[in-house]
Amino acid sequence: MFKTNTKIFEERREIFLKKLNGKAAIISSSSLVNHHADCEYPFRQDSNFWYLTGFDEPDSIALFLSNKPKGERYILFVAPKDIISEVWHGFRWGVEGAEREFKADKAHSISDFKRLLPVYISDSEDIVYSQNKHSKFEKIVLEIFSKQIEARSKEGKEEINIESPEIYLNEMRLIKSDFEISRMREATQISAEAHELVRESISLKKNERQIQGLIEGFFLEKGARGPAYNSIVASGDNACILHYTLNNSDLNKGDLLLVDAGCSLMDYYNGDITRTIPIGGKFSKEQKIIYEIVLEAQKNAIKHSVKGSNTTNVHNVALRILVDGLKEIGLLRGDTDGIIENGSYKHLYMHRTGHWLGLDVHDVGAYRMGEYDVPLQNGMILTVEPGIYISDRIPVPEGQPSIDEKWKGIGIRIEDDILVKEKEPEILSIAALKEISDLEY
Repeated sequence: MFKTNTKIFEERREIFLKKLNGKAAIISSSSLVNHHADCEYPFRQDSNFWYLTGFDEPDSIALFLSNKPKGERYILFVAPKDIISEVWHGFRWGVEGAEREFKADKAHSISDFKRLLPVYISDSEDIVYSQNKHSKFEKIVLEIFSKQIEARSKEGKEEINIESPEIYLNEMRLIKSDFEISRMREATQISAEAHELVRESISLKKNERQIQGLIEGFFLEKGARGPAYNSIVASGDNACILHYTLNNSDLNKGDLLLVDAGCSLMDYYNGDITRTIPIGGKFSKEQKIIYEIVLEAQKNAIKHSVKGSNTTNVHNVALRILVDGLKEIGLLRGDTDGIIENGSYKHLYMHRTGHWLGLDVHDVGAYRMGEYDVPLQNGMILTVEPGIYISDRIPVPEGQPSIDEKWKGIGIRIEDDILVKEKEPEILSIAALKEISDLEY
């Protein structure tokens, strides 16, 4: 049974409680989700709940009371011990375990939540709760909150409000601690090794599904929870479908294979890497040209992933190189600034160049605050993933050249996980090779 360092969660709770400044926060866990009939999908804990508790059971609630004295501020509501249920579904920590192992100041059965919540939050200034996220408990929370408002109004007390915990937690989660960085290094290392396994084994594989099995089996073998997201194993023209997950086409010599896959550790930290490799060991002339454009764009964008830069700058650096490269080979025409401004490149490159990465694959945190870009800071982790996808799926914009058949079916994306530092970023996924000389044989 996986257990992590409880001290890490205690430190996070202390920071969160200080930020609450008199408010009460109600953070719900995830619930089980039906797959079919009475079978559920594998459980995946809510990231905010995990971040503050480290408690990995469904249908639980953490209550944070920042107006209470130390020793009365962290309350857990959990499923109680139940021998019969545990025979069928596995071990539970129960109320005593929640206090003993997860350091709750007080724990209760989840069945007592509705009865005890009004008592706990009766003298809190405001309520912090994420609405439209956990329907199982939302009705209870909002009903009790409404009664609190009504009671305070009758007593002539100041009105209370409900606000989102993301206001506090997104900011906390955006900059990773030394502990989190170490976990991200492990997640990206395992993910990179899986991509290397694909590179070394591709000549022996005949179908996309075999590649998926190889990657995801490796994740489990290395002790990860499994894939962080639905693995994309896309050969040939399938690579031009951004979220292709059928993964059931045959591998044909002369095509490219785009693999976008990363593992999730037992404590939910994720890797997210994409590599594109030639099936058969050699790029065609056209494939190599497109690959070199994407690789140049990615390398330059990574160089700009440093403290003081921002994600818009990272994207624009990559985008300009992609557009200039596509102009040079006749797939775009016109002034580069004009092409970028009017978006007439988007039939060939239709996504941003990256996203935050952490407990969620598309991790929390703002990219812009109003009119201003959020500056990159030491400890932020983002992906850098430019690509070019050439197909007939999106019509060629007016004024742009038609696409010669020799280019069609080429889909290339190169993605790395980047730790922002002062002067030079750290490529966490560097173990997954990407130079043409490493990919050809």
